[in-house]
Amino acid sequence: MEDYSLRVSNVSKVYHSGEVEVRALDNVSFTFKKGDFAAIVGPSGSGKSTLMNILGTIDKPSSGEVYIDGLPTSEITGDRLAEFRNKKLGFVFQAFNLINGLDAEKNVELPLMVNPMDEKRRKAKADRLLTKLGLGARLQLKPTQLSGGEQQRVAIARALINDPVIVLADEPTGNLDTKSGDEVVSLLRKISREDKVTVVMVTHNLETTKHCDKIIYIRDGKLEKEVVK
Repeated sequence: MEDYSLRVSNVSKVYHSGEVEVRALDNVSFTFKKGDFAAIVGPSGSGKSTLMNILGTIDKPSSGEVYIDGLPTSEITGDRLAEFRNKKLGFVFQAFNLINGLDAEKNVELPLMVNPMDEKRRKAKADRLLTKLGLGARLQLKPTQLSGGEQQRVAIARALINDPVIVLADEPTGNLDTKSGDEVVSLLRKISREDKVTVVMVTHNLETTKHCDKIIYIRDGKLEKEVVK
């Protein structure tokens, strides 16, 4: 069995507007191993957001293939795709995307509610994860009662609750001050190393990539270069 948790093979994405063809991605290929802490970097309009949507199975490539945990994602459709996404992928967003009416514990439990897991086990798993991320004393606080860094930790816990193969983090430090941002990046790196989860961070901020194992540079829809540390 291959050691790659993510393999992107000759992926292109073409959009059409009338007779105009826009090639958002052009024959992009790379791989990430289990436990890699990786970054996808590029300026605005480079294609990194399109690539993120394809990696997250939100969109499909026009050509090429994305393999997650060895499975070709183009062959998974409908309800099976939603189930696959919930089990294999975790998502962290710049805006946290927490539900203000729910406390930290309930926010983390949410992805488990589509699984046949009783409430007691859901609560215990969410509590263990939040405690591991340093929020054991903040379980019953709502997002508005937490700092930005704490909210992002809750979002990371939510992303991890289903034991995903890959966590996709889209500009995870974009709404944080420098200190909180550094703490979140260090936490993502720790998770990748200790739990053997592949963490892929999309960013335009090169400073956040200093601890990454691999950096993919995207420009004008093409793979500009790949740096392995």
